[in-house]
Amino acid sequence: MAKKTKDPGFGYNSKENAKSILNHDGSSNVFHLNRKRNINDVYIFFIDISWGQFFLLIIAAYVFINIFFGLMYVAIGIEEITQSKGTFFSDFLNGFFFSAQTLTTVGYGGIAPEGIASNLIAAFEAMIGLLSFSFITGLLYGRFSKPKASLKFSENLILRDFKEGRALMFRFMNSRKTVMIEPEITVTLSITEKDEKGDFKSDFYTLNLERNKIMYMPTIWTIVHEIDEESPLFKYTKDEIKNLDAHLYLLINYHEESFSQKVYQIYTYDFEDLLLDVKYVSSSTFDKEGFTVLDHHKLSTIEKLNV
Repeated sequence: MAKKTKDPGFGYNSKENAKSILNHDGSSNVFHLNRKRNINDVYIFFIDISWGQFFLLIIAAYVFINIFFGLMYVAIGIEEITQSKGTFFSDFLNGFFFSAQTLTTVGYGGIAPEGIASNLIAAFEAMIGLLSFSFITGLLYGRFSKPKASLKFSENLILRDFKEGRALMFRFMNSRKTVMIEPEITVTLSITEKDEKGDFKSDFYTLNLERNKIMYMPTIWTIVHEIDEESPLFKYTKDEIKNLDAHLYLLINYHEESFSQKVYQIYTYDFEDLLLDVKYVSSSTFDKEGFTVLDHHKLSTIEKLNV
């Protein structure tokens, strides 16, 4: 008899075809309303966004600041820093490039502030530049030094005959060359079904695994849940399991050599990703000298199960 577990924070109430509360990569899929924000959110935002977004925002902010100060130099009179070219656009370009030199503290010497107003603006802009680049340097260090797991998961779950019964399987590997020390995994199954009143409810189960912890993992770990009498999937046929409104929520932790500390990674599978009666192809071989060769491209490769 399968034992239900308490709500892990997802909530029992549901609806037909409700979206998973987590994305595949473990990031939150929850929309927050009326959430209070504080200054610490800025740091978290810049640490968590992608590298592309990070550099795009830096470039956008850099251009905006130089446009702003370039317009200020034109407004007080471009003659405060250099002779006017006679057109607004040419004067603005001079103000923009002088702003860029001041902001970065480069100072080529071709243009220099001469009046009180231009000196005050340049001094203030230089302070903004020092603070901004210090902030960006800190963010770069924070992004590089933040401990992160780097696990790659098979694209699909598989359901296949196993021993005397059936088993649900998936596998994952370390994208880095480091050896994972004492990896441990917890798998929670969520099944959404109608109750007696016709409302959709979610039930949660912590799945029993063939092994949930190993000493170290240099290659690939295939996670196996045998569907026996204690499994919440035991009462379903293969096709019924395939059509369940269900998700797997994975939590993996291990000691990462790169950061010399324990790291965590969350991942989810939707049962829409489930494949029947297939098996994973081995992704490791031996070369001529006897060394193990691990092919990362074969992590999700499957083949038909011989019946």
